[in-house]
Amino acid sequence: MASREEITVCEDEVRSRYRHLEKMTDLVAVWEVALSDGVHKIEFEHGTTSGKRVVYVDGKEEIRKEWMFKLVGKETFTVGAAKTKATINIDAVSGFAYEYTLEINGKSLKKYMENRSKTTNTWILSLGGTDYRVVLEKETMDVWCNGKKMETAGEFVEDGTETHFSVGDHSCFIKAVSSGKRKEGIIHTLIVDDREIPEALE
Repeated sequence: MASREEITVCEDEVRSRYRHLEKMTDLVAVWEVALSDGVHKIEFEHGTTSGKRVVYVDGKEEIRKEWMFKLVGKETFTVGAAKTKATINIDAVSGFAYEYTLEINGKSLKKYMENRSKTTNTWILSLGGTDYRVVLEKETMDVWCNGKKMETAGEFVEDGTETHFSVGDHSCFIKAVSSGKRKEGIIHTLIVDDREIPEALE
């Protein structure tokens, strides 16, 4: 006969498995948001019978509200190192159907990402078997690498500027040169160990 301890362990296992299953059935939306410090995953659970709302950012629970009588509304929280403001809007479409939209800094995710592609440059590279994601914020000239803001040194050169930093034992710099065209503005190029890295489109 199984001991009481074994039965308890078994019950706990079933309960945790059931809880995981229960958790997944209310998952209604998943978004991936590329910010300077990395790509963040936002998951939203909405129990349309209980009104439960749970927001996860990178797998960590940020908001949990059980028993909400109002099934529509919004949840606001922050994402990433810079504490970027995010809002999930819950709207009724028809009957018991709902629509979930994500806003970042007050803009729809699509608008925010379009605007972001104008204000940042992103490069993905592999050095010594490690993958790196380098992001330049054009307005501040801040450089981020794998979620950390880098120490940089700016330098004026003959045809523009160079922003120097290092990744591990690799010397890197971002060269800023005028395109000569007003619409294009300044062209930023990442050079690592004297080779040019192509820009990534996120």
